[in-house]
Amino acid sequence: MSSDKNAVMEHVANPFDSFIARLEEAAQIAKIDPQIVKILSHPKKEVRVSLPIMMDNGQIQVFEGYRVVHSTFLGPSKGGIRYAEQVNIDEVKALASWMSFKCAVANIPYGGAKGGITVDPKKLSKGELERLTKSYTVAMADVFGPDKDIPAPDVNTDGQIMSWLYDAFSKHVGQPTPAVVTGKPLELGGSKGRVEATGRGVMITALAALDKLGKNPASSTCAVQGFGNVGSISAKLLAQKGLRVVAISDVSGGYYNANGIDIEGAIAYAASNGRVLTGLKEATPISNEDLLELDVDLLVPAALEDQINADNAHKIKAKLIVEGANGPTSASADAILDEKGIMLVPDILANAGGVTVSYFEWAQNKSGYYWDLATVEQREDAIMHDAFNDVYQASVDHKCNMRLAAYIVAANRIGKGITLMGAF
Repeated sequence: MSSDKNAVMEHVANPFDSFIARLEEAAQIAKIDPQIVKILSHPKKEVRVSLPIMMDNGQIQVFEGYRVVHSTFLGPSKGGIRYAEQVNIDEVKALASWMSFKCAVANIPYGGAKGGITVDPKKLSKGELERLTKSYTVAMADVFGPDKDIPAPDVNTDGQIMSWLYDAFSKHVGQPTPAVVTGKPLELGGSKGRVEATGRGVMITALAALDKLGKNPASSTCAVQGFGNVGSISAKLLAQKGLRVVAISDVSGGYYNANGIDIEGAIAYAASNGRVLTGLKEATPISNEDLLELDVDLLVPAALEDQINADNAHKIKAKLIVEGANGPTSASADAILDEKGIMLVPDILANAGGVTVSYFEWAQNKSGYYWDLATVEQREDAIMHDAFNDVYQASVDHKCNMRLAAYIVAANRIGKGITLMGAF
């Protein structure tokens, strides 16, 4: 991709347009049928609802909720629900499209969807959150369904909110329907291994990429930006595989120790310190920006979007980047990283472990038979290994970076489903 084209993509206001731009470039490289691209450029369904909620003070407040189903060509749509003030229909459209591609890359029988409510959940009481969640569920009852569209947790949502969704949907249809939502607590039909699933997928794809680069994990260094669920578990699992994790960070800043950080100790420290790393001993404070520019073998951005961008991409020294977060690398940075010879495992591959184990949860709910942790991990590892190998081979065959290769793999798989089904 040219620098000019990257600059155009970087300043696109609508994130869905960024998805389309990358899709079109992948289609051009792999000579994908323009008719398939046309279909994939239009989400199947966009739903917007108003949610009047009685607040604790007796006043009515109206919230806006969204659900976008991008595709159902390979199976029922799958995707999370986020609660955030910046949620809007364009963001949800883009996220739904990426979910379609993430599921296709992992080769699991799902299409893609995403949902959200424009709200700051920190300003709501637990009772208000429950009423909002259940109102949203009933408003989307014609969209959701265990064989239609299956939500899951995302930004600012968790197992408790999924439990409320499960309850509201089950009461609406008149029978328990655990397969309508994933990310539930174990007591309500959740899957073992779900909490660790995304971080485990990051670890699996990172080790596979290091192997392609001829690097031994036991002599490799790593920096992890972000110490939430994905970042902390990725760091822990990578350390267990022999990597020396020399830097970690969260909202309080970065922490560096050339000899390696005790990740299990850092997780315990954060848990006892208000969920932040402030004051972490045996590590030197550094900025998040400095962490990204460390001379390490592996960099795992697992925090916010656009952390690696046109301003700092030329300063990145890592030999390998594995995207734990969604969209941590801006479009304009891709070409710069390519020119530097840095291998990047894109988000729609690297963090697909989460939706993979969500698929396992759904399958267990549908069958009524639940697997032990070893079975979940073994099956996740197999799917993630296959996904990595498919994308890596596509990058070799088409002489392109791993991100475009992932788009090619996904578009070809969904396109095959479209072709086999035929047009209306």
